[in-house]
Formats: sequence, C-alpha cells, structure tokens
Amino acid sequence: MGQNKARDISAFSLGIVLIGCLIQTGGYIKGDALVFPSVWEILKAFIRLLTTGRTYTLIWTTLRHLIMSMAISTLIGISIGLAQGMSDFVRNLFKPLTIMLRSIPMIVLIVIIMVVAKYKYVPVIAPSLVLIPVISEATCEGARRIDGELVDVYRMNSNFNFSILMHVYLPLMAGYLKQAYINAVGMGIKLTVSTEYLVQTRNSLGKAVHSSSYFNEYQDIYAYALVMILLIILVSELPMWLIRKANQVSQSNSAEYCACACRQTNRNNRLCKEQKSFY
Repeated sequence: MGQNKARDISAFSLGIVLIGCLIQTGGYIKGDALVFPSVWEILKAFIRLLTTGRTYTLIWTTLRHLIMSMAISTLIGISIGLAQGMSDFVRNLFKPLTIMLRSIPMIVLIVIIMVVAKYKYVPVIAPSLVLIPVISEATCEGARRIDGELVDVYRMNSNFNFSILMHVYLPLMAGYLKQAYINAVGMGIKLTVSTEYLVQTRNSLGKAVHSSSYFNEYQDIYAYALVMILLIILVSELPMWLIRKANQVSQSNSAEYCACACRQTNRNNRLCKEQKSFY
C-alpha cells in the first residue's frame, strides 16, 4: 500500500515536471518569452497571487458561482435522471434535449443567456445547463443498474417515497454519482471561468484572466491556471476525503459496538452457567 502511494505521488510529481518542460519547449520553439515565460517566472507569479488577499476574493466569487450552478444542476439532473431510469418513455422524451445541451457550443449558449437574463446570473445559469446532462445521464445509468428484485422488496412495504430514495436508490447509485460529481466539478470550474471571462464579471477569476491577457501578463495567466487546478483538486477531493473519514469512524464505532455486545453476551452466558452450577 505504501509503495503504491509513493509511486503514485512520484508519477504525479513527474507529470508536473513534464508540464514545465512542455512550457519551456514551447518557449524555445516559438522564440517568444512573453507568451511562454520561464517556469521560475510562473512560480513567482503564483506565489505572489497566493500571498495577495484579492486573489481569495476572486476565488470566492468563482467558487460561489460554481456552488450555485452545481446545486441547481444536481437537483434538476438527479430528478430527471431518476425519471429517465424508471421510464423508457421519459428517457426518450428528454433524449433530444440532453443531446442539444451536450452539443450546443458554449459561446452560443452564453450569448443566448446574456440576451434573456441579467449578466450577474449568466455565470450560474450557463454552467448549470451544461452540467445537467452530465448528472442526469449518470443518475439514469445508476438507476437502470439497480437490481429490480431488491427494489421490489422495498416496494412491497411502501411506494416510492423520500425514504426509499435516500436509503435505497441513492446509496446504490453512489458510484455513478461520485464519478459524475468529479467530472462536473472540473467541467464546472472551466465553464464558470469561461463565462466570467466573456461576461466580465467583477472580482472573479475570469475577469482577472481577461485583465492579465489585456496587459500581456502571461505569467499571471499561467499562475491563475495553477490556482484553478488547486481549486478543482480541493473542491473535488476534499468532500470525498471527508466522506471516507466519516465512513471509517462509522465502521470503527460499529466494530466497537459489536465488540461490546459480544463481551456483554459472553458475560451473561458466564453468569448463567455460574447460576446453574450453584443450583
């Protein structure tokens, strides 16, 4: 286990070095140090951004847009996906809409939303519409993979309700929903920043990238890219880590409870034997 983890960390570190080499190679081929600054310049810009308070204001604005769009797309996507997984008619009914949302270019979608909605809502609405098919298709696939006999056992006692959803469907679809969440977070941050860039949302990462490109500060653009990568890792991995820790604590408590129950049972059996021998 330890060797595999060390190997994974080494491979990840080598991947980071590879990215730096590619940037340096691009600068040598292009012959333009402005567009392809040195790795050292990028790292200095990255450290400068991390030590600046304004950077965290930009991160919070983008993160707020991401959380809102994820909440909307998750609620709608799971609802549509469950309906599609339970009914072939509903799946065929929503299939053209799903294909359209997955296929329409992002720039076209943003322009349409900019016409029909206020600018401050565009960084929330646009990513939501793109992420809904990702979550709904994963939910639909997870619902269709559930063993029908298992669901029938629960339906013998009650019809489909909130309790059945929380204790039967969602736990059995956890693997599909987890992968959909990881994909949606990475895609959502890119969509949110792209939308902020086009809409010029104040105090956002997208606006900061636009300003850096306007003033030809390309080292800051690469540094903001590193910030976004860290943000994606944090938002996608931190909840999963907390869930794993919670499961470990729950399993530990369950094991301790079982051990205490076994000790109590053995104590009771021993007392019964002593009482029988006494009489």
